[in-house]
Amino acid sequence: MRRFILMSLMMAVSAADFAADQLNGTTWKTIDDKTGKPRAIVKFTEQNGSLAGTVQNLVDKDATRVCANCSGSLKNKPVIGMTIVHGLKPVSGVRNSYDYGSILDPKTGKTYKLKGTLSDDGKVFNLRGYLGVSLLGRNQTWQRVE
Repeated sequence: MRRFILMSLMMAVSAADFAADQLNGTTWKTIDDKTGKPRAIVKFTEQNGSLAGTVQNLVDKDATRVCANCSGSLKNKPVIGMTIVHGLKPVSGVRNSYDYGSILDPKTGKTYKLKGTLSDDGKVFNLRGYLGVSLLGRNQTWQRVE
């Protein structure tokens, strides 16, 4: 019985590691939820056991070039090279589901809690940024860049 429990725990940890790995190193085109236009290219990397997303390029010519509305050390910093997603982790036992993260909107300077679901084919990432409870938030669909 102990052997079964130990193997089950090892498999659960391996599944969580695999889930993080499927986003690690991937690149995504962000789509503005209000205009439907592509805005930026974001790359996910694994940092300290969670995922971070860094802006690689801006697609929309009207996209914010500096984070004028940000506070602290990010105030007026270039958006390209800025890490806007922090702490995103796979949800244990739930396939293709992520939670526990945060996302910065460089246009407004606001930071939201973040969760998301990766499509089965790995080409679409449906994200929800919210304040407090997820009912009070916005959805975005990001498209994988091959």
